Amino acid sequence: MGRSEGRAGTAETGTDGGGSPFVLVGTDGSPAALGAVETAAREAGQRGARLVVAHAFIWPLFSVGLEPSLYGPTESGLRRQAQIVLDTAVARARAVAPGTEVSGELISGEPLVVLATRSRGAELVVVGSRGTGAFGALVVGSVAVHLAAHAECPVLVVRGREDPYGPVLLAVDGSPDSDAAVDFAFEEARARRAELVAVHAWTARSGPGDLTPLFHGAEEVHAEAGRVLDAALARAAERHHGTKAEARLLRGKPREVLLEESANAQLVVMGARGRGGFTGLLLGSVSQALLHHAHCPVAVVRTARG
Repeated sequence: MGRSEGRAGTAETGTDGGGSPFVLVGTDGSPAALGAVETAAREAGQRGARLVVAHAFIWPLFSVGLEPSLYGPTESGLRRQAQIVLDTAVARARAVAPGTEVSGELISGEPLVVLATRSRGAELVVVGSRGTGAFGALVVGSVAVHLAAHAECPVLVVRGREDPYGPVLLAVDGSPDSDAAVDFAFEEARARRAELVAVHAWTARSGPGDLTPLFHGAEEVHAEAGRVLDAALARAAERHHGTKAEARLLRGKPREVLLEESANAQLVVMGARGRGGFTGLLLGSVSQALLHHAHCPVAVVRTARG
């Protein structure tokens, strides 16, 4: 059974009474969310971590009646419905990973705030690409995008084709967030017993916002891109003995290259922001493109912000 709303209250401050590593997954009862719960259960099992299933219960904020009507069925109250959503997700997680400790938390608050705050101390937070509140025209839910930009740990957005297989695909561009993603990708490849493919996409000049000097020709840019890729993998190899990565230096715009490569991958790992763009942005255009259109799940990793 899920923990009561009162028991879960400490979660809103970012503390975790269990003290041991945990994976966090958000659920809202949608098919996408239940798929994310299954993925999160497997991730927790691979990591030897606990799984915390969280459901944000927003109705108390509006001072509406939460209990069932005296004249209606006992399961009709908003609080009971929220508990059913949570209990269903917890049961699904336990069925997928029977050896993993699973707990549920019913937390009062807006989903974006609840999950971002609760991610403090987590190893990973997992969400579906769309929830019950998404409009038909939206490809990826606002919760997934918000968490990718604001969570205190890596975010895994479950999307794309069912049962994806293939290598773990790592996007490398030499940015601080990309460097943080490298370690995460090596660890995921080891845990999944999957091949690791590291891709660095390059163009001689991508557009008006490109900082590449005009006098650099294709050969010079290609050589520099190779140095960036080799350096990132060399640093990671020292920390992850036994896990090897295939390096691919591909010419093309990062968005287009990574979307194409994701069609044959089981997971894309990338930094939240690359080397381009404006420093004030929390989520880069390439990351957003992958969250919207990748053919497989996407993990977004940010460096710690001071």
